[in-house]
Amino acid sequence: MNLKTKIKILVYLLFALSTGTSCAQKTENPNHKSMKYNDLTPEEERVIVHKGTEYPYTGEYVNNKKEGTYVCKRCDAPLYKSSDKFDSQCGWPSFDDEIKGAVKRIPDADGMRTEIVCANCGAHLGHVFIGEGFTPKNTRHCVNSISMKFIPEQNKNIRKAYFASGCFWGTEYYFMKAKGVKHTAVGFMGGHVDHPTYRQVCEKTTGHLETTEVEYDTRNTSYEDLVKLFFETHDFTQTNGQGPDIGPQYLSCIFYSTDEEKSIAEKYISILTDKGYKVATMLKPAVTFWKAEDYHQQYYEHKGDKPYCHVYKKIF
Repeated sequence: MNLKTKIKILVYLLFALSTGTSCAQKTENPNHKSMKYNDLTPEEERVIVHKGTEYPYTGEYVNNKKEGTYVCKRCDAPLYKSSDKFDSQCGWPSFDDEIKGAVKRIPDADGMRTEIVCANCGAHLGHVFIGEGFTPKNTRHCVNSISMKFIPEQNKNIRKAYFASGCFWGTEYYFMKAKGVKHTAVGFMGGHVDHPTYRQVCEKTTGHLETTEVEYDTRNTSYEDLVKLFFETHDFTQTNGQGPDIGPQYLSCIFYSTDEEKSIAEKYISILTDKGYKVATMLKPAVTFWKAEDYHQQYYEHKGDKPYCHVYKKIF
C-alpha cells in the first residue's frame, strides 16, 4: 500500500468521524441580517449553513490549478488567492493563507478543532490546522469546495477545446496530464436537454455525448497537439461506442469552436484515412457544455487507477 493510499484511507476515517459531530452553533454576524445572500442548493446549504462536510476527493476545486480568486459561495466575498493554494493530499482544497480579514476563526463545537467561516457572512468554510509543516507558513486551511466559487484570471493565452471519445473519465485522464493543459472538466455536449444529469444521459435519450473540456495554454501547446492526443488515446474507428461502453453517449466526436479548429481536425482525419483507417469520428460545432456532477471530475486521479477503455498508442 503506497503512501498516497494510506493518506486517503486516513482521510476517509477522519471524515466518517467528523460527520457525526458537525458544529451547529450560529456564526452569522447579527448585524448582517439584511445582507442579500445567493441562493443555495440543498447540498450547499447542508455544508455552508448547517456546517456539514463534503466527501473527500469529490470537490470541484481539489485539483484546480488555474490562477484566480476563490470567493464565498453565499455572499461572493473574496477569500483566497490561487497563489496560496497547495496540494496537501487531504482530499479538500488547501490554502496556507487567506486574503487579509476575509476568514474568521472560531472554536469548533467538538472542542478540538478550529472552524473557519467567511468573515463577511458567517458561511462555514471548513477548518484550519497549524504546525503540520506542509509549507513555510505552517498553516492549512482545509476548505470545502462547495463553500466557494472560483473566479479565474483573464488570460488571452488560455483557450478551451472539447473532445468526446467514450467514457469521459478516460478521456480526461490523458488530457489532464498533457503538456500545456491548465484544467480539465467532464460533462455533456450536443444534446437537446438543458442541465442534463449523468443518469439522464445514460438513458440514451438526451442526445448528449460524454465530453471533456480542455483548457490549455497556447504558449506551451497547440490545438493540433491536442487533436493528435485525442486520436492516439481511443479507438476512433469504433462506430457504436468505445471499448466495452456501448451507446450513443460514447461516440467519438470533436466539437470545434472555430473554422481553424475544424480545419485542423479535418487535416488529421485525412491523414488517418490515408494511413488506411476508417475514421468514425464526427465533427460538430461546439454548443453549450453542461458540466457533470462533481464526483465525475478527475475521476481516475481521485481513484488512483487508470482507464479501462482508453490506451495511448503512438500514431503520428
